[in-house]
Amino acid sequence: MDFKNKVVIITGASSGIGKSCAEEFAKRGANLVLAARQFVTLCEVTADLEKIYGIKALAIQADVSKEADCEELIKRALLTFGRVDVLVNNAGLSMRALFNELDLSVLKNLMDVNFWGTVYCTKYVLPEILKTKGSIIGVSSIAGYRGLPGRTGYSASKFAMNGFMEALRTELLHTGVHVMVACPGFTASNIRVAALAKDGQSHGETSMEEGKMMSSAQVAINIVNGVAARKRTLVMTGQGKLTVWINKLFPALADKLVFNHFTKEKNALIK
Repeated sequence: MDFKNKVVIITGASSGIGKSCAEEFAKRGANLVLAARQFVTLCEVTADLEKIYGIKALAIQADVSKEADCEELIKRALLTFGRVDVLVNNAGLSMRALFNELDLSVLKNLMDVNFWGTVYCTKYVLPEILKTKGSIIGVSSIAGYRGLPGRTGYSASKFAMNGFMEALRTELLHTGVHVMVACPGFTASNIRVAALAKDGQSHGETSMEEGKMMSSAQVAINIVNGVAARKRTLVMTGQGKLTVWINKLFPALADKLVFNHFTKEKNALIK
């Protein structure tokens, strides 16, 4: 796909992978509709991208857990640009808490943002994507293939996203619409800092060594290349690919390996 003058909607675009995707699409000439809750930051991002890359960018304050916000996001994108070619469902929350100690509102919050946010945005954009034979992207996780300890709500929401996207892809198989699931693996971004604790409050610190992880900029390059090549699935790290295959072929072994891996994180929840 040539992105020149194409219209790309990205949720969760004020930081991390979403912001990096916005920059990568802008480099390739796409016009952008960027959504996030942090409106002031989002406006700064759009202004910078317009100035640097000479594209048009629209900032829209939206909470994807609210259906009305998602509907309004698509309406304003169409009002401004008249078309939509790509939707990147990137907005997401993480968590870090054992299920036994977890307030269930945390799990509901993650499902509302990670799963329902994807469903709402996809529902309202689909008629336009059908017209342009464009792309619908879900930024998922290895946690959508393999449940991770201390991340029950996050894993559940990403499993739900993966199932939704797979079913949707099959429904749209002969329509010309491209549906892709992107699984970055562990990425250096603020998602772990903003991850919810057992009481729903932000942790405010990361539990992992960010310096050894893939950068959000590299993830964005992989995602945009995947859209251009109309890939079905992107599992971006060797560790991620190995985890997916071991979990399929040797699930009991995967239980032990994943358990052991998470005993090594900072202030480990399991020992």
